[in-house]
Amino acid sequence: MMGPSAYLILSGILFAIGAIGVVARKNALIILMSVELMLNGVNVAFVAVGSYMGDPTGGIFAFMVMTVAAAEAAVGLSILIAIYRLKETIDITELSVLKW
Repeated sequence: MMGPSAYLILSGILFAIGAIGVVARKNALIILMSVELMLNGVNVAFVAVGSYMGDPTGGIFAFMVMTVAAAEAAVGLSILIAIYRLKETIDITELSVLKW
């Protein structure tokens, strides 16, 4: 059986790609997708460590993260649709809707 190190490296790579996507991109939809990628990287780490320890807690935490990610996607996409209808763009550099 393979140890958790390969899975943790994969998890770190997924998280780093997601973090770079959040920092480097200006499209709000791509940013949401990058956040989902970061959450999937965390899920891989939870499941890998839980499997290595023989404890189902990692899978339970991963399930909880997936429920939060689904709610985040639904709320985020609805906010994006509302902003697109108002400003006709989802480029975050052009948005100042939430500023006073």
